[in-house]
Amino acid sequence: MAASMCDMFSFCVGAAGPARGPVEVRFVSSAKGKGLFATRPVQKGETIFVERPLVASQFLWNALYRYRACDHCLRALETAEENAQRLSGRACGALPHPEQCSIRKDLHQLCPHCQVAYCSAECRQAALEQYHRALCLGPSQNDPEHPLNKLQEAWRSVHYPPETASIMLMARMVATVKQAKDKECWIKLFSQFCNKTANEEEEIVHKLLGDKFQGQLELLRRLFTEALYEEQLSRWFTPDGFRSLFALVGTNGQGIGTSSLSQWVHGCDALDLKPQEREQLDAFIDQLYKDIERVSGEFLNCEGSGLFVLQSCCNHSCVPNAETSFPENNFLLHVTALEDIKPGEEICISYLDCCQRERSRHSRHKVLRYPGREGGAGQLGGAGGMGAAGGGRGRWEQLEGGARLSQPLSARLHALQGELPVCLLLPQMPGRG
Repeated sequence: MAASMCDMFSFCVGAAGPARGPVEVRFVSSAKGKGLFATRPVQKGETIFVERPLVASQFLWNALYRYRACDHCLRALETAEENAQRLSGRACGALPHPEQCSIRKDLHQLCPHCQVAYCSAECRQAALEQYHRALCLGPSQNDPEHPLNKLQEAWRSVHYPPETASIMLMARMVATVKQAKDKECWIKLFSQFCNKTANEEEEIVHKLLGDKFQGQLELLRRLFTEALYEEQLSRWFTPDGFRSLFALVGTNGQGIGTSSLSQWVHGCDALDLKPQEREQLDAFIDQLYKDIERVSGEFLNCEGSGLFVLQSCCNHSCVPNAETSFPENNFLLHVTALEDIKPGEEICISYLDCCQRERSRHSRHKVLRYPGREGGAGQLGGAGGMGAAGGGRGRWEQLEGGARLSQPLSARLHALQGELPVCLLLPQMPGRG
């Protein structure tokens, strides 16, 4: 790995990558840590930078509930029509304007050994080169006694929907270092994320795992060590080091949401239609979302989380001048200016912005067009404190302690086998009628 990849800007893509974009990282204070500042005027609506994560992973329950996503970039793998049919629980027929669906099934590939799915040969190769060699289960994919499967099952048993983190994000961090030629460079990149005191770490773990977190954390640490131990990362496997790693992911993990249906709707919105055609199309889409809401509630997207080293420097503001989104239906994070930003001004996002989805076309413009703003889960605060990710940051705290699956295990297993509708198992959102 080239030495330049140790740079905080090395994961920016497009023009912002080599040019470093219009931003620089500065130390703000011991309380806030680092911050991101504009180096030139930024206009409202301008994409400040686009960043790929160091690592990303789909949430485990989300994957188990058949939200099919690329195992590397989290791009939705279902067509918009398949997505609509599954979420609405009915055969809704062919969607109008099928050309607005961007899913290319002809490009999808499977790992030949463990059969996990990718959206393209490029993603399969990128995963293989970065971490998948160390994590590929091969013929043990469905073996419940395999250490990685035991780790994932233990995680699902302590962290139910709505999910805010994944043990597999930590697993991919370890696997990345295992496979890396320049291990120190990756360790340096992971060390860029903010650190917490022991008390703060315990609070974060408590929020993720609940009241019995100490015993659960030790169980996860033991299974994590059995599955993934790496000598050069030995501190990560100690009780204190594992708690710190857990808190790092809980604090800095940025929620990612992708949806082929949302992409199709966004494409339909851009069509130049006659007024009557527009009215008919909007009525069709609004009814479709009502049907989906009845069956699947607010669980619309493929969801996961990732570690974005530059975005993690963005501090919180109740009046943010920038926002994050995932408009490319994959893990590429866009930070966009909400207003004109002057040189030297700090670029801030909101950790607490809570977009409540309604049934109107106006609100779909705000939320459903860009699923990462609402549908992502998990950032518990970035550099600035407790929250969640995208536009749904406040949702997880509202649900704290009351959104666990309450159905018996037998009902859950039947549902996972397709014998019960998934909506029976998902928690009701607050304020829903």
